[in-house]
Amino acid sequence: MKITDLKVLMVNSFMYVKIFTDEGLTGLGECGAWGFLDAAKAAAEIFKGYLIGKDPLLIEHHWQYMYRSFHFRGAAVMGALSAIDIALWDISGKYHNAPIYQLIGGKCRDKIRVYYHVAGTTTEEMVDQCKKARDLGYTAVGHLSPFLDEPRSRAYFETGAHRINRAVDRVRQIREAVGDDLDLCLELHRRMNPGEAISFAHAVEKYTPFFLEDPIKPDNFDAMALIANRINVPIATGERIHTIQEFEMLLARNAMSYVRTSVCLCGGITGTRKIAAIAEAHDALIVPHNPLSPVSTVACLQIAAAIENFAVQELPDHDGPAATERFVFDKAENVKALKQADIVTALPKVTNGFIALPEGPGLGLDLTENVEERFPYKKREVYTRLNTDGSICDQ
Repeated sequence: MKITDLKVLMVNSFMYVKIFTDEGLTGLGECGAWGFLDAAKAAAEIFKGYLIGKDPLLIEHHWQYMYRSFHFRGAAVMGALSAIDIALWDISGKYHNAPIYQLIGGKCRDKIRVYYHVAGTTTEEMVDQCKKARDLGYTAVGHLSPFLDEPRSRAYFETGAHRINRAVDRVRQIREAVGDDLDLCLELHRRMNPGEAISFAHAVEKYTPFFLEDPIKPDNFDAMALIANRINVPIATGERIHTIQEFEMLLARNAMSYVRTSVCLCGGITGTRKIAAIAEAHDALIVPHNPLSPVSTVACLQIAAAIENFAVQELPDHDGPAATERFVFDKAENVKALKQADIVTALPKVTNGFIALPEGPGLGLDLTENVEERFPYKKREVYTRLNTDGSICDQ
């Protein structure tokens, strides 16, 4: 079997890679470099020149060849490689007539716990969203920002005392509203410096957060380790990095307890398996990052099914626009009603906070017909929040 073609499909705010073979089998993958999809598209088309004529089942060899063929890497390159890797695993699953998780060791569990995305511009909205998640049967909520999801067009300022105390009080109100029926995965969106993060963690500890995600900018591994080693609440981080060496350096510093692997950015299924093995050696658990489309979701589920050190899977609402648009942008044209389920042929169903293991060979889904025409690509603009003094506000 040989690869005959590779096509990049730009659909709404998503980028997919589809690989074709001379035996009629096709594979689908998604790119996680959501802010730089045009650059990732160019990288995928460069890799295409290498892949044509190759055996699609030599996945590890192709991964190493593409990863090591140039002297430069980065999010756009790794996003392209990840999409290709997922597509190759999809082909392999179809060739062997098995879900991908069966090819990478078989199932470690019978169903997969997921957490529900919540958001709100007010405390009341946050509380209501958490109660809704509980009533829907979920046992965990994520993307839960104690600093609220305010519009990026609104300049930000709070005193240090207000920043910490108001955030802690929102967590208190949520915990009192839902009791211990929900685990609270707090998303801090890099809003603090190390000292503030330590103070916040000690103040919020009594409300038993599941983890604090990215309390500071994730670039400085030593600073993240400083926080993790001075607080009693677990740290989750990793969604912005994309090499096994970076994850090893974080884990070696005891800088995180929960590893946020971006499957569509950190090397696909192949890369995520490597990271999961490193994490297992450090007694850390995997929480796959997944703000994208259902293709990303089912790729994450294959990993979640097959690794022992899995904790919970992030699950965006696929009945609406992408999480990267609903939570990152506030302009009306970026939050048009889009039912992501219309993009794919199948969608996993949640029952009491769990998803059954994926069925069908490979990923178990495909894109629907003419998705590029029905959901035209939208190029992203550079748009972030500012503080009241004009400086950058991380959110």
